[in-house]
Amino acid sequence: MEITLTKREISILKEVANGLTTPQIAAALGLSAETVKWYRKQMLTKFGANTSAEMIRMAIENKII
Repeated sequence: MEITLTKREISILKEVANGLTTPQIAAALGLSAETVKWYRKQMLTKFGANTSAEMIRMAIENKII
């Protein structure tokens, strides 16, 4: 399975994997929390995942992070 992510999606995914919350990611990247939520939903769809943990596992397995 090939999953293509933007640079912004990868940066958010890395922060999710590091355990940061949506507000923490937003503050770190200079985005609104709503924007981070939107990116997270987009990535869940791209991965076909139901949870962030599943998405991170898939990202690791596919050597995205």
